[in-house]
Amino acid sequence: MRNLTRALAAAATVALAFSPAALSQGAKDFPNKPISLIVPWNAGGSTDIYFRAMADVVAKELGQPVVIDNKTGATGTLGPSTMALTAKPDGYTLAQIPVTVMRLPMMQKHAWDAQRDFSYVIHLTGYTFGVTAKKGGKFKEWKDVVDYAMTMVPFKGGTETNAAILGGHVDLQADSTVWRPLVESGDLILLNVWTESRNKAWPNVPTLKELGYPFVFDSPFGIAGPKGMDPAIVKKLHDAFLVALRDPKVKDIMEKYDFTERYLGPEDYKKLVADYIVSERETLETLEKLGLLKKD
Repeated sequence: MRNLTRALAAAATVALAFSPAALSQGAKDFPNKPISLIVPWNAGGSTDIYFRAMADVVAKELGQPVVIDNKTGATGTLGPSTMALTAKPDGYTLAQIPVTVMRLPMMQKHAWDAQRDFSYVIHLTGYTFGVTAKKGGKFKEWKDVVDYAMTMVPFKGGTETNAAILGGHVDLQADSTVWRPLVESGDLILLNVWTESRNKAWPNVPTLKELGYPFVFDSPFGIAGPKGMDPAIVKKLHDAFLVALRDPKVKDIMEKYDFTERYLGPEDYKKLVADYIVSERETLETLEKLGLLKKD
């Protein structure tokens, strides 16, 4: 009986430690050390610059440093997936969640699941994409492209595509606004943008939807931690990042790099992930004949 009593007492202690009340008490002390924010892209890029500005504001809000950890690889999924599979759900490790986290598990086998393995904190923003052509070339508007038709040529990044379009090696460039300086200088013509509405920097350039294509592609992203985070800690982080999202200095960077605000709270963010997976699967199923969709 004595051993049974001790066992029951130990079990009760463990249960109490993981009860909502105990977790909330832990949330009251959060954070009491630096927070690591994984950015799955190279330092110095527009996304890295954006998150460093965000981190400064969040650090002031929470009273602890927010340290950027550039963990690149696997088309932006290495950092978030490593966090999901190895980090404690204590709020001290977070990551940007690019759309590839949702897309790649449908294309090939992966150890994580976008709906199961993350605690979604806040959805933030998206990029501006568009198609450009060299000034003085054969394409003056998107209709010219449709009439001509094209073959896709993959490149490693925006620097290469800029060089290729300027050198006449390819006819068109489809990318995020790495082309902006060349459009502003008049070396390239912007034929369309892929956002929900026109960009105020180029008010005369139509969206895909205006051209008759029912699509918006802005590769939206937000912040998440590992699964199992205390909702009270999620709320603290959400509130701090929301302040950062609305900070004037952050907004200036968003305008400079053509980020579009796409704010959602934790529950709506989770719903967005679920909806995005459905829409991505529908798109990928049309590409199954190319071998891009993972076989169950």
